[in-house]
Amino acid sequence: MSAGPQIYPGASKAYWFQGAYPGDAQEVNVVVLHTTEGRSVPTYGGGASAPNLTALPDIPRRRLSWYQHFDFDRSARALVNKPGGVNTNTLNVSQAELVGTCDPATRQAWVKAGHRQDVDFIYWPEAPDWALAGVAAFLAWAHAQHGVPLTGPKSWKAYPASAGANGVRMTFAVWEDFRGICGHMHVPENTHGDPGAIDFDRILAFAKGTAQEQDMTLTDADVKKFWTTDGIIANPNADTAKENPYIAPATGLRNIEILTRRVDKTLAGLVASNAALSATVGALAKGGGLTAAEIQEAAEAGARAALDQLGAKLQED
Repeated sequence: MSAGPQIYPGASKAYWFQGAYPGDAQEVNVVVLHTTEGRSVPTYGGGASAPNLTALPDIPRRRLSWYQHFDFDRSARALVNKPGGVNTNTLNVSQAELVGTCDPATRQAWVKAGHRQDVDFIYWPEAPDWALAGVAAFLAWAHAQHGVPLTGPKSWKAYPASAGANGVRMTFAVWEDFRGICGHMHVPENTHGDPGAIDFDRILAFAKGTAQEQDMTLTDADVKKFWTTDGIIANPNADTAKENPYIAPATGLRNIEILTRRVDKTLAGLVASNAALSATVGALAKGGGLTAAEIQEAAEAGARAALDQLGAKLQED
């Protein structure tokens, strides 16, 4: 039981609850994803309803900060487990809460209160690539170090249709045979509908290293919108005989936004792929005939090559 590393690399133990709630030892083969429906790490009643880990979006740095509450192979407490039914928390399950919301009504209320999506909070059905890649990196680690399959249900319903008797919640028999990744909405004996319509296919693509950067090529219409006459910023490189000598302030901001989105999507793929590579180093070293140092050196060489490609692409843009 409890083979493999128990603490996700980089996770903080600032909210560690295993001493108060020791739980049961497991050999995890399922990961359940939740959303907290809040904008900060919950107190979880001192651990009484805590998952194994919580991912807090660090939006300015475009990354997830992870907090671990129990060992990966230790039963957590974020699922309802009714007497006389089927095991939930203790059925070889590790659980991760994603700080943010999957509820469109909550998003609307937060925006109305002055909070900005993707600046002050994450609405997970529309999560940016860097956030999805952060979830994927954790799942890639769970796969490489604990054998959790990178697969899951095809249907991830939008909230609130995902709550209650939603048509995607597993029967006891299906749940007991399930291996892979699912949401709170899929677990029997439970009524919650989180994490809603999260882009599970893209998360899996990042985890497997197959996600592709979305096409950000500018259309002719985009270019025409950029070169307008409403600007006050002189364009010293303009040929006034052929193009507008001014750059509109909105145009400059839009150019920066597009470049930032290109970089974000490229880096998201690199982060997830590099995490998947790093997670497999230990597994390969066990039976692949190579030392961990040799595998790590190869992985670092691949990462350097990928970063060189990114730098070349940015210079082209």
